[in-house]
Amino acid sequence: MRKVPPLLQRELSAYFYSPIAYVVLVVLLAGTGFFFNAVIEWTREASIRHLLGYMQFIILLLTPLISMRLFSEEYRQGTIETLMTDPVSDWEVVLGKFLGAWTFYLFLLIPTFGFVFLLKQLGDPEMGPIWSGYIGLALMGTMFMAIGMFFSATTKNQIIAAILTIVSLLTLQLIGFATKLTDRWYASVCKYLSLQEHMESFEKGIIDSRDLVYYLSFAALFIFLTVRLVEGRKWK
Repeated sequence: MRKVPPLLQRELSAYFYSPIAYVVLVVLLAGTGFFFNAVIEWTREASIRHLLGYMQFIILLLTPLISMRLFSEEYRQGTIETLMTDPVSDWEVVLGKFLGAWTFYLFLLIPTFGFVFLLKQLGDPEMGPIWSGYIGLALMGTMFMAIGMFFSATTKNQIIAAILTIVSLLTLQLIGFATKLTDRWYASVCKYLSLQEHMESFEKGIIDSRDLVYYLSFAALFIFLTVRLVEGRKWK
């Protein structure tokens, strides 16, 4: 795994030189700022709980724009062959790209701490739910980036990769509503798969091991599937 840090650095550099990264940052801050103002107006309380729910939805729509380039751009530019013929394993390539995207995602969250500072000026918010909420967003990012990377590895068209990722994430976001429409056996399965179900605990200041397993197992699964997909493409 010695090649992972250089690959991570390579991906981070590519993000910081890409205009789409700054577009994502501006949209994230603008959307979060809009909902921050709306939440303060509606609730009249210095709480970040409702804001985190809106941030989750904004991030869901924006993170595919980060992950869509991971493999699709390599395919389009024809650099994937050069990358894969270097003395580097498939696992190292996939992990390097994943960690690069996830690290950049964490960088995007840093400016949103400005809203936490504003909350402190407006009142005396509980910091427990704030810190657990950001831990939840960080874990959610591992899942989102892994799913986005997988779809990026399926096509050289970045737009298609982004659309497939958004559709998948929206499905996981909305599947929880099925539990309210039926009490059949699959309702409990839908409830467990629901993104909202697992983020709610973090919003309340609770770090539950079941939620950790949910995010990390999804991330591990799609990292594994991406490695297998990359291995398969090498032999075509």
